[in-house]
Amino acid sequence: MAACALPVVARCVRLKLRSPHAASSIRCCLTLEGFHTGLTVSTTQDSQTLRHYDSLIQGLCLEEDVQQRRVLQQLAQLQNTLKSYCNSGYLKPPTPVVNRSDDHSNHRNGEDSIRRKTDNEEADSPKKEKETLTPPPRGFYIYGDVGTGKTMLMDMFYSQVENGRKTRVHFNSFMLDIHKRIHRRKQSLPKRRLGEMFTYDPITPVAMEISSETCLLCFDEFQVTDVADAMILKQLFETLFRTGVVVVATSNRHPDDLYKNGLQRDTFLPFIGVLKEYCQTLCLDSGVDYRRLNRTPARKLYYLTWEPDGEAVMDALFDELALGQKSATGPQILTVQGRAVTLEKTCGSISDCTFHELCGRPLGASDYLEMARLFDTVFIRHIPLLTLAEKDQARRFTTLVDNFYDHKVRVVLQAACPLEALFVHSGGDDVRDQQLLDDLGLSGDALKRLTLFTAEEEIFAFQRTISRLLEMQTEKYWTQGDRSYAKR
Repeated sequence: MAACALPVVARCVRLKLRSPHAASSIRCCLTLEGFHTGLTVSTTQDSQTLRHYDSLIQGLCLEEDVQQRRVLQQLAQLQNTLKSYCNSGYLKPPTPVVNRSDDHSNHRNGEDSIRRKTDNEEADSPKKEKETLTPPPRGFYIYGDVGTGKTMLMDMFYSQVENGRKTRVHFNSFMLDIHKRIHRRKQSLPKRRLGEMFTYDPITPVAMEISSETCLLCFDEFQVTDVADAMILKQLFETLFRTGVVVVATSNRHPDDLYKNGLQRDTFLPFIGVLKEYCQTLCLDSGVDYRRLNRTPARKLYYLTWEPDGEAVMDALFDELALGQKSATGPQILTVQGRAVTLEKTCGSISDCTFHELCGRPLGASDYLEMARLFDTVFIRHIPLLTLAEKDQARRFTTLVDNFYDHKVRVVLQAACPLEALFVHSGGDDVRDQQLLDDLGLSGDALKRLTLFTAEEEIFAFQRTISRLLEMQTEKYWTQGDRSYAKR
């Protein structure tokens, strides 16, 4: 099997599309962190991932690229390892040490006997078990700017992994599931009696539960914006990694920049060290958003509020799509985690909403996931110019687009300005922020430092929103999102 030396920093190369209908086009500058100079990597020519890559080249969808192949070689090695990998050996709990007291008459002999037995157990069983377990495979953390092809590479790898115990999920959806599991475990506890005090930590049991279900977790858009998520990640992932779960993740952030300037970030920093220990860091970033290139546009799907016929054209498009539905047009009530969310105008798998309905109310990822499950096409009308005063709405809009994009939901938009100018970085609400500052007991410098107030994370993430919305207006995306067509 041939091998090739992997340099610490690879030179920039370009992967070109020969067909506008190819999955993506990528020009990447690849750097690897955590590798020593001179490290050799197997080419794994028999890898399904590389064979799939070759088939795209032979089909004139992609052009051969040496550096792209080297990225896939890293993923291909992991793919081959996972073919016969199982983490069940790491799930065995340690042998419990039993301490008990004997009769007073035999106290001395019994104590010595127990101590000898305990020492033998610790010296033999656990150590022998640990010696037979090799360290689990290291995963990958692939980061870079928007539209550079990170998700395409991960999905190419994931689709070729021959292991039934694998999961591919958007990171938002994963954390929602974690919080649901934690809540479920807390609810199952027996009720406390008056004056009774006890503590219960559900995070480790939840992680063990997930480890028993899967040994490969692939995350898209790994990001940390919520203090509640930040507080549990270290313990959660320490347990996942310790029990042999392999993680492959994509992100727009370098690991060191995760939860940057977040509230109580000091308590989050140890997680970054854990992530780097168990995942090799790959940079895939050319500075070019390939979602903007070589795309055949679909029909007009983005309308400006001040266009004279925009509203009427959108009405006509809704009526046209509604003709293919087997339902009448009317309101629909969604039940999400026990809450009722009403959408005023729906018809089968189509929903016609205002921006206020979707982002002006306190909705979140769980609500948008339920919409993505029910609807394949969503009209979003009257999107305003978003400023820092509307950073909450901008955050919800980003979450909405992430979930819709991940589930191939089609969108028709009506906004106050062109997409590129939709979010301006000015106009913050000083009164509301000051009130929140007082409630949290923070000093005045937090207004300029914490992302909770600066909207740095929203500004950063909104670039991904724009990039994805551009792709969502292409003919290919529109066709793929038609669920009625997919069922034929």
